[in-house]
Amino acid sequence: MSNKSIEVPELNIKVIVIGLMLSVVMGSANVYLGLKAGMTVSASIPAAVVGMLILRAARNLKGQSLGGSILEANQIQTAASAGESLAAGIIFTMPALILIGVWKEFDMLLTTVIAFTGGLLGILFMIPMRQVFIVSNEDNLQYPEGVACASVLEAGQEKSGSNNAMSVVKGALLGGAFKGLISFAGILKGNLENAFLSGNRIFFFGADISPALLAVGFIVRLNVAVLIFIGGVIGWLVGIPLLGHGIEHAADPIEGAWSLWSTKVRYIGVGAMVIGGISSIFKVRKGLVDAIKVLKDSQVGNTQKNTPLNQRDIPAKAINIFSGIAIILVAGVYYYITKNIAITAITTVIMIIMAFFFTAVASYIVGLVGNSNSPVSGMTITAVLFTGGMLYVFGFSGTEGMVATLGVAAIVCCAACTSGDVCNDLKTGQIVGASPYRQQIMQITGVAVASLVMAPIMQLLHENTPGGIGGRELAAPQAGLFASLANGFFGDGILPWSMVAIGSALGVILLIGDSFLESKNSTFRLHLMPVAVGIYLPFGLSTPILIGGLIAHFILAENDSEKNPDNVLQGGVLLASGLIAGESLMGIILALLASAGIQSLSLGLDPTVVTTLTFFSAVGTVWWFYSNSRSKQNFNT
Repeated sequence: MSNKSIEVPELNIKVIVIGLMLSVVMGSANVYLGLKAGMTVSASIPAAVVGMLILRAARNLKGQSLGGSILEANQIQTAASAGESLAAGIIFTMPALILIGVWKEFDMLLTTVIAFTGGLLGILFMIPMRQVFIVSNEDNLQYPEGVACASVLEAGQEKSGSNNAMSVVKGALLGGAFKGLISFAGILKGNLENAFLSGNRIFFFGADISPALLAVGFIVRLNVAVLIFIGGVIGWLVGIPLLGHGIEHAADPIEGAWSLWSTKVRYIGVGAMVIGGISSIFKVRKGLVDAIKVLKDSQVGNTQKNTPLNQRDIPAKAINIFSGIAIILVAGVYYYITKNIAITAITTVIMIIMAFFFTAVASYIVGLVGNSNSPVSGMTITAVLFTGGMLYVFGFSGTEGMVATLGVAAIVCCAACTSGDVCNDLKTGQIVGASPYRQQIMQITGVAVASLVMAPIMQLLHENTPGGIGGRELAAPQAGLFASLANGFFGDGILPWSMVAIGSALGVILLIGDSFLESKNSTFRLHLMPVAVGIYLPFGLSTPILIGGLIAHFILAENDSEKNPDNVLQGGVLLASGLIAGESLMGIILALLASAGIQSLSLGLDPTVVTTLTFFSAVGTVWWFYSNSRSKQNFNT
């Protein structure tokens, strides 16, 4: 750990303003991406790079030669990543209330309170574990993403840091331009798709034209990208031909394929995701036991009297007070949405236990495998199944049961997502010499500000995107899963259980296959959740994700195998982050314009011309991304 002087600037008004602005920006971008693709990406590295760029620009305006301190940049990324992680928690759960028809529009106050309290509890519950998880357990818990972010911050102190920040900016401009040309100008198509009949079967293939999805594939790399594509193949190239009778849709095979997917095939993905969620928790059972032991030990003799000021956490008394306030707010939320004291009491108790438990789990698992690989969906599935089962046993049903179940899931998901991010940020801070309590303040403020924009952005996208949430453009797979589970417990019984059963059986088969690959020490693994998500998503989304994964693979293959893959791909990750942010934010801007009555342009171009332009623009973007990612591969080597 670095031993930084206390004179080094760390937390000030400038840092707070920049950090909170990026928290809103990154959180908003991940709302769009999560609803579209069913996954989010970490904001730590791009936020750190952009933060350094802004700090350097501010210093240059004052005629100073040096940029902002590494500690200032760290505090900025801390706030920004807190907003990003909160977005993941809220979009995986709250849209489910829209999908099951309980809400016609998002309840702004309720969604905001749930987002804030869930994120706050994730931070507060994790703080007592910092000393044991991060400081005293460095050999077992590496926190790879936190270490990577620290490396970026240290590299950014060099003059080349501004060039790296410009990679994010260039990516954002291209991603935003693409989205504008597709959704506003109509010069490009949003997807290329085709379907045809062969005998009595429909065969479909499609590809979304999305720089953001290309970037997602690059970030998750080839193994995960291939698995998502395999899921798409299973659902669209196998499931639809086997389950559908094409003659019924001879007039429009494309619409027929979509109809079969929405009514049958996507529920195969639901069954697979349930099995994947349960198995992910089972696989980390040792980590669960260790986390519980750590929690128990952390409560014994915990004092900061002899701890240096720059190594202290937020005081335990403050943690207890804020936790109590958050729990009271949660109880108020449950009573507000159910009007039932018994359900309120039961769900509040379940929420406290599960949020605390999964905070420990997420904190431990992120230390082992990184935030991107944390089984948050699995934890939330467990919360839904346990809560739904408990309420069902106690005789609750209908809307009350569904809302209460999803309310618990939302809090648990936000807490788990946020706590994992907190761990990464605190690990980064430990390496660069930051003050933990200052980081924790920034994490809380980042969550507080980001929570204010979650509901408005989701509502904006729902109202002004064709098909809304749950449609083709915003499939919201996790929210769809949780809606299906809640509906299965308490709804009208329309869930196609036969498809869910097929998906569950497929999930078991894939788990067996993955176990075999693991026993052979294979570098390729059959992780179930990406395959399940691929089945649930529109097929077009998996195609650019696969291409992005292939680009990452080719770049790694061109380089010395002894080099750190994270270092080799760092430049591409920055470009990818920009592409995601640009497309996502442009999607929100266009939705805002649509809500103000400013509709898309209609230039009346010939469809063949539009298709041709789309094809060559997509190919050109892929080549641009590949070539620029290669040229920047030595970012921090």
